[in-house]
Amino acid sequence: MPRLPAEWEPQSAVMLTWPHGATDWVDDLEAVEALYERIAAAIAPRQRVLIVCHNESLREQVRKRLAAAGIAASAVVLHTAPCNDTWARDHGPVTVIDDDGSACLMDFRFNGWGGKHAAALDDRISATLHETGCFDDARLRTSPLVLEGGAIDSDGNGSLLVVRRTLIDPARNPDWSQQDIEAELRTQLGATRLLWLEHGQLSGDDTDGHIDTLARFCDTESICFVESTDPSHPDHAELVAMHQELQALRQSDGRRYRLLPLPLPDPITNSDGQTLPATYANFLIINGAVLAPIYNDPADSIALDQLRRAFPGRDVLPVDCRPLIRQGGSLHCITMQLPAALAL
Repeated sequence: MPRLPAEWEPQSAVMLTWPHGATDWVDDLEAVEALYERIAAAIAPRQRVLIVCHNESLREQVRKRLAAAGIAASAVVLHTAPCNDTWARDHGPVTVIDDDGSACLMDFRFNGWGGKHAAALDDRISATLHETGCFDDARLRTSPLVLEGGAIDSDGNGSLLVVRRTLIDPARNPDWSQQDIEAELRTQLGATRLLWLEHGQLSGDDTDGHIDTLARFCDTESICFVESTDPSHPDHAELVAMHQELQALRQSDGRRYRLLPLPLPDPITNSDGQTLPATYANFLIINGAVLAPIYNDPADSIALDQLRRAFPGRDVLPVDCRPLIRQGGSLHCITMQLPAALAL
């Protein structure tokens, strides 16, 4: 049976899909590209950075930009694949470890979070990279299930944390029952326990409540989660209900999980006054470190301290994600880790 590694396990690389002028980033392109450069610079000393570029012209621009920033060429792998957008967490491959210890790329369907956005090019990215030899001789398996990487969080031992409506959704998987979905996740990801949450939602989130914006495994016994302590916050009721659900969850041996609360930053709004889904749960674990989103908010320091407690022995590196949150996502949403068993 395959196994979906936990994010804290050794990695070979992190995948980024670089923003370009035909994406929704066009109005903030320089600020977002500068942020991608900083993220690549933070990752490169610890592992490789796989960067997907929309075309050869962009590939050359990115190569020159990273070289000028002093990022070692040996730490960067540049490939081309046409893309609608840059949310690598949701269109990138979900990599499992098969029984023989080799890595296998799982290519689930991606339909723009239930048809909200164009995604035909993004849906092809994993297959295109595989066809061009990006992943050496790793196998690729396809699944008809619509599944975004941000919708699942793995403890590496067969338990997946999932918000129900991001999978059991007529806009994503109209002909799939819960039993069908559980069977497919068991077959393709080795999931032996599905920890379904009914609650949890951040205002402005197009994903319908991706788990990586709300609650994350920190180790096999601990879950950090977004906590609301302000009854006037628009998401307070949903987050309180999610907290209660997390308190009711049990580990496979029957013990409760250790729950570590993360604060909410003050509401961030766009130019139309709409609240954006800023969250500290959207961190990225890499080799020896955690990249933590911050928002120039008083709660930043509280969140960073809590993540240091959650990940002792790892450096916690803050990344200002205000340019990302303008498009409704954050740090984890634009990245996809690749486990050490996957060669580039």
